[in-house]
Amino acid sequence: MCLNGWGGKLQEELLPYISTTAPDVLCLQEVVHSPETDKDWLTYRDGDHVLRQRANFFRDVCHALPEHVAVFCPAAQGILWDNDQSIPSQWGLATFVHRSLPIIGQAQGFVHKGFSPVGYGDHPRSRSVHGVRVFDYKANRAVSVTHMHGLRDLNGKMDTPERTAQVQKLLDVSRQVSEPDDLTVICGDFNVEPDSQTLTILSEAGLSELVTGRGFNSTRNSHYKKPGRFADYMLINREEAVKGFDVIYAPEVSDHCPLILDI
Repeated sequence: MCLNGWGGKLQEELLPYISTTAPDVLCLQEVVHSPETDKDWLTYRDGDHVLRQRANFFRDVCHALPEHVAVFCPAAQGILWDNDQSIPSQWGLATFVHRSLPIIGQAQGFVHKGFSPVGYGDHPRSRSVHGVRVFDYKANRAVSVTHMHGLRDLNGKMDTPERTAQVQKLLDVSRQVSEPDDLTVICGDFNVEPDSQTLTILSEAGLSELVTGRGFNSTRNSHYKKPGRFADYMLINREEAVKGFDVIYAPEVSDHCPLILDI
């Protein structure tokens, strides 16, 4: 499963859904981790952009998936607010792997900028990437899964040199954790349109894109009010290995839809 968790804003719907589906591998973006507080909720403030955040979303998902190994990959540490009190809080992505799948390789890094330790920074902000290589005993093969949260450009989702560099770094991390015979998956909230250079580069690298390739017309739901219905993608290097792929429109657990791949 690949999902932008929206900072846990819909955690009352999201946590039961994740616990029930219990994917073998969960790639989760927009994860909040505030280890210095026991508060349940904090507030993100960026000008007129104010968003309620689950203060320890990473911990919440760990509790929902007790049989999984969890890795948190921060992109930045900034400030969230408890009324007028500022709380240090890390923001990034996380990967959860069921303990029946041994992790035999992993790589963590950045697709844009580097770790920002004293604030979330100017837009477009730092973005992290994480890849794992696991061994699937049932299929007797290694599978590599790499995901990122693509940079957010305030001017839109058009192609830019930064996005071209970003996808090359994404591929670099995927290749670090993959061997030639691996089944390879790349996914995430890319923040690009289906006709983007990002997806062209990934296609030229031998990956098949499953969202538009299988006829889905959106990865957003009713919580997303802006134009542009695509953000999230999942790609695989051997499409014949796909037993099923779905974009989940209900229940609504974020302003993004979960992407679920069965191999």
